[in-house]
Amino acid sequence: MPHMGQLGDVSPQRMAFAQPLRLRSGLELRDYEMVYETYGELNAARSNAVLVCHALNASHHVAGTYAGQEKSEGWWDNLIGPGKPLDTDKFFVIGINNLGSCFGSTGPRDVNPATGKVYGADFPVVTVQDWVDAQARVLDELGITQLAAVLGGSLGGMQALDWALRYPERLRHCIAIATAPALSAQNIAFNEVARRAIITDPDFHGGHYAEHGAIPKRGLRVARMIGHITYLSDDAMEQKFGRSLRKAGADGRAAELGYTTQDIEFQIESYLRHQGDKFSDYFDANTYLLITRALDYFDPAREFGGDLSRAFASARCKFLLASFTTDWRFSPARSREIVKALLDNKLDVSYAEIDAPHGHDAFLLEDPRYHGVLRAYFTRIAGEPA
Repeated sequence: MPHMGQLGDVSPQRMAFAQPLRLRSGLELRDYEMVYETYGELNAARSNAVLVCHALNASHHVAGTYAGQEKSEGWWDNLIGPGKPLDTDKFFVIGINNLGSCFGSTGPRDVNPATGKVYGADFPVVTVQDWVDAQARVLDELGITQLAAVLGGSLGGMQALDWALRYPERLRHCIAIATAPALSAQNIAFNEVARRAIITDPDFHGGHYAEHGAIPKRGLRVARMIGHITYLSDDAMEQKFGRSLRKAGADGRAAELGYTTQDIEFQIESYLRHQGDKFSDYFDANTYLLITRALDYFDPAREFGGDLSRAFASARCKFLLASFTTDWRFSPARSREIVKALLDNKLDVSYAEIDAPHGHDAFLLEDPRYHGVLRAYFTRIAGEPA
């Protein structure tokens, strides 16, 4: 039996769709599958469902563990479970893997039914809106017409916002954490450098590396290292690594110790290379390109002449937004832009700006103030009439 606060072992489920999904690009995706997990029980009124949207390198495995696998906790396991801020004794929680992913839902690694070959670089471009449309189809099949809430952080927060904009009657609350109404030019630049690292890897083969029995691991390593730097704050890096060397007293003695300019001397170098190595072992390069492009494209205000307030005029639900003071990739100023647009439309908005040292990754961590905000908000939702 799982201990209090733990979900215990969970299992992913698959859902196949024969009806084509019309994408924003104008193309259609045929015969695709979606992978998802659920936690807790759907109540008789089907009114207690919470959809959790994942960020770049995450998946449908939001909480719980997999039987027989060590260190298999879901990526938001500290937040979701019995008695946790998102309490599965009260809510039915759903995690869905996005299309184009490499974690089960149809993506570039899968076979294109039209050609009989692996999609590779031919997998169609997908957007945040496409992901939300695909999620809505999964919910339709589960018989859930309205969600108590949609919750997401970072890229997941963008999906939560899109739910509020394009399916306003299908959710009562939108909870968007450490997100933005659109990426800044600097953010797009970071994504492009990461993509170029992958595309220029000799093993990339124009995105059809599977046909060559290759994996562009060098590019993936560099892409992950770039991303990881931007997810941490300067203070967090300084506190964790500072200028610590791998060998005590090595500073200025590289030649004496046999080091070259290509060797790892600092702890931060070792950490980044370790993160890059891990990432290149499990993540797909084409998926990385697809997801970062979806990040870049998201901009609901574009269709309204850049007026974010007009973009949110269609929203009907209540909102909670949270940001972190040291998150320079998705800064509090970006969340405040969303808050202003919501207030301009006289919507019900709660906003928390949390003084946390961890940078963008703070939304994944167990900060008591952050979790306290979410616990109080979900308690409020649980007490509302459906």
